Amino acid sequence: MSKFPENFIWGVACASYQCEGAWNEDGKGPNIWDDFCHEQGRQHVKNRDTGDTACDVYHRYKEDVALMKRHNIKAYRFSVSWARVIPDGDGEVNEKGLQFYEALVDELLASGIEPMITLYHWDLPSALQDKGGWLNRDIVAAFGRYAGIVARRLKGKVRKYMTLNEPQCAAFLGYGNGEHAPGWKLSEEKVAQVFHIMCLAHSEAYRAIKAVDPEAMVGAAPCGRQCYPETDTPENREAAYRETFNLSSVQGWAFTSNIFLDSLLLKKYDESAPEAVRRFARTIDPADWEKMETLDFIGINVYNGDMVDSKGGYVPRYPGFPLTATKWKVSPEVMHYCVVNNYRRYGKPIVITENGQSCNDRVFLDGKVHDPERIDFLHRYLLELKKGIDEGVPVLGYLQWSFLDNFEWAQGYDERFGIVYVDYRTGERIPKDSAAWYAKVIETNGGNIKKKGPERALCTLRSLCVLACGLCFPRLLFTDSQLLQR
Repeated sequence: MSKFPENFIWGVACASYQCEGAWNEDGKGPNIWDDFCHEQGRQHVKNRDTGDTACDVYHRYKEDVALMKRHNIKAYRFSVSWARVIPDGDGEVNEKGLQFYEALVDELLASGIEPMITLYHWDLPSALQDKGGWLNRDIVAAFGRYAGIVARRLKGKVRKYMTLNEPQCAAFLGYGNGEHAPGWKLSEEKVAQVFHIMCLAHSEAYRAIKAVDPEAMVGAAPCGRQCYPETDTPENREAAYRETFNLSSVQGWAFTSNIFLDSLLLKKYDESAPEAVRRFARTIDPADWEKMETLDFIGINVYNGDMVDSKGGYVPRYPGFPLTATKWKVSPEVMHYCVVNNYRRYGKPIVITENGQSCNDRVFLDGKVHDPERIDFLHRYLLELKKGIDEGVPVLGYLQWSFLDNFEWAQGYDERFGIVYVDYRTGERIPKDSAAWYAKVIETNGGNIKKKGPERALCTLRSLCVLACGLCFPRLLFTDSQLLQR
């Protein structure tokens, strides 16, 4: 297979609450996840885990950037903590908060790593939540002001921004079923209102950033149901396209990416919208649609997808279908069709802003972390991504989730998505085998992303044998980086 496009962005991603720690240091204000995790008498997160310390990136960022450089990472997507920059969300600016992010950006640039900033990755300042959070339209102006403050401080240093990460999760899991902070359980119409206000907030932030730095690229990183065809025929492709953007899908309208993207780019809801969304739509002031801004690129967070038949019906997975440690489906084909379908609908360049796998990682007796399942997952998904690129989709880059193991929201520290293992007792970082493999991918610009032949199959068999033998012959795999990188 040919290499990826010249200047393709190879990177990794993390989020502030998940990795920074220092939850109450240097003037940072509380956010809704601080409150959610600390709530007395309630256990919202497994094991009562919190992000108080997380990976301690706030104090160890130089060490982490050095580790990125050592593994050829070319871009780092991270989120800014709104409450660290503006403790109450819309008042006095915390200079120490801005200093931290500027120092992180400078460290990245000095190491040849492009900083890519997400302005909101779910950690809303508590003071804004007390005023209604994403149900209060005043948040639109506050978010725009915050975006402008960050952009002014980092002008000329940061060229790519994402306003919101997965508004679908923030809206439905936070305000619909209460699984995530702030833990509210509201009607579908209220959830639709949250989506609408988030779209207005994105638009305000877009204008604020462009006013400061017209050359900056501003996007967002939604998630949502992505479908792929049971067989690759024109009829089945068309069915997968329709079902991807069906707001009345089996997964539900709140987990379709187009509930967000259609508002911004098409200035309407899809005709498949269910009655709850239609009821809310009838209350929207027409002037709101005129306030919607565009996106310079679409970020796609994609981990799995649904296979559909020629009529768009869901094809149930067969017994023994491969699953990750999170019990998410391993469905690499979705990577190909998600970029094709989203480009067809919206005509915007795409960045894969998240993709990765949680594994039951552990430190082996040789002191290393061997994760062949993650390597296989990433390899398969990148093969499929290249298919979409070869069909003409302008994919700007790929950001693996995540660089470090971190706090995984309601799952706490039970899930490990990182290519770097974190010992949460000591803070020690241990690069996994996948980190070395990904470093080779970047070094070769995807030149080592190839379909497996007989030789690769032999290597895989050898790897499995080593694992089964309790690491009797570690040099066969674990001390020979060339084998991992074939």
